[in-house]
Amino acid sequence: MSSKIVPAITRRGFLKSAALISAGFAISGPHISKSSAKTTTQVRLKAGQASVRLAPEPAGETAVWCYNGSVPGPEIRVRQGDRLQVIVDNALDEQTTVHWHGVRVPNGMDGVPDLTQPPIEPGGEFLYEFDAVDAGTFWYHPHQRGFEQVGRGLYGPLIIEEREPLQVDREVTWVLDDWRLTPSAAISDDFGNAHDISHSGRIGNSVTINGRVPDRFTVHKGERIRLRLINAANARIFGLDFQNHEPIVVALDGQPVTPHAPDRGLIVLGPAMRADVVLDMKGEANQSTTVIDRFYKDLEYRLVDLAYSNQPLRSQPPDWPLELPANPIPEPDLNNAIRHRVVFNGGMMGGMVMQEMGGSMGDSSPTGMMGGMGSMMGGMHSGNIWFINGVAAEGHILEPMLTLEQNRSHVIAMTNATAWHHPIHFHGHSFRVISRNGTPTTHREWQDTVLMAPKERVDIALVADNPGDWMFHCHILEHMAGGMMGVIRVA
Repeated sequence: MSSKIVPAITRRGFLKSAALISAGFAISGPHISKSSAKTTTQVRLKAGQASVRLAPEPAGETAVWCYNGSVPGPEIRVRQGDRLQVIVDNALDEQTTVHWHGVRVPNGMDGVPDLTQPPIEPGGEFLYEFDAVDAGTFWYHPHQRGFEQVGRGLYGPLIIEEREPLQVDREVTWVLDDWRLTPSAAISDDFGNAHDISHSGRIGNSVTINGRVPDRFTVHKGERIRLRLINAANARIFGLDFQNHEPIVVALDGQPVTPHAPDRGLIVLGPAMRADVVLDMKGEANQSTTVIDRFYKDLEYRLVDLAYSNQPLRSQPPDWPLELPANPIPEPDLNNAIRHRVVFNGGMMGGMVMQEMGGSMGDSSPTGMMGGMGSMMGGMHSGNIWFINGVAAEGHILEPMLTLEQNRSHVIAMTNATAWHHPIHFHGHSFRVISRNGTPTTHREWQDTVLMAPKERVDIALVADNPGDWMFHCHILEHMAGGMMGVIRVA
């Protein structure tokens, strides 16, 4: 269920696009190796319109926006330590960019319009170039009007392979998405409406795996599969139950984690999050098991069937090692870390939640909890919906909400003072999730996007080693469009 496409590109094309990168958007950075022996992978992506079949017949094809004519876009694969060069051609009628989600790139390659690069104009192109520092499962998507551009199909997987990969029989990528389709299989045109922004975001009515509403996925008895899961949906949170199987999580957001069974048996992925899962096929030939999405209470549905072929691979799955090698991320020093506080508020029922939490939280924002509520209520009357520390973003050019001293350890204590879930993403860095509601996490997992439940507090820790102005936002794209976005400066 994955495609591995690496389009060719000419030297002339790269020289032309290199001129588009100004001195202010340099490609050097703290993670870039100076070795000249690395391999360079060259790719061309064209953002444009196409018609694809999302839903099975008799439904018709769906008009989408996509890369290289397909949803998802081509699966780009490089090896850890190699260099990736991508020219993006914009065949849309509006500006766009490409953000390399979870990849620790230099600031000028991060794909945030106006903040890190000029947006790519219709008919224009831009050269992205960076080293593949970390092995793992990543993805790419626009950061320009993402609530519509991503929602219409502009995204694709980026896989950075380990130098010593995990031993499995088969590796598979599933890019999960949901779509709001009309009865004729057209995409509903109600992007960015007030209800979606102020509630849980744009939840669709049709779920796809790799751009198709799935039916069955063929497996073999005795097989071991590495399943790379990517949630590319605007807002849907997935909670996947593999039922009679026992998935083992070996990486989260591309970063290795102690192999473990997921909590309550569910692989939970908020928008933009990823998980690498090892699945051992212990069923019998000609049997099938249904994978069910159980995240939303009383809204469970069948995602896909794991259908066993009549030809077993072996009698039992192999017992190969599950540990992945660590990536070169500096370890934060918690004893000497600088501490910061961030409060997310707003949305429907936001004022009520802040009042409920105010007494137990004390002064949890820079202006105090009740002061933050006052600025939030004033902002909501002016059309803003979501806030970080009492401020709603308008566009990508923002004064930094925090400044992190470069090469120092930092702890950010984040409080979700809203009635809704928020997957919080920090660009340019991975961070350790060290506690939830004051309780230390079991695995101290590295992530770049952490899902926060309503009224939950999550503490994260990192070494701020990648200089620049970086986006920090909710990855429910309607929430980001409604103001839940800020800039963190590393200097």
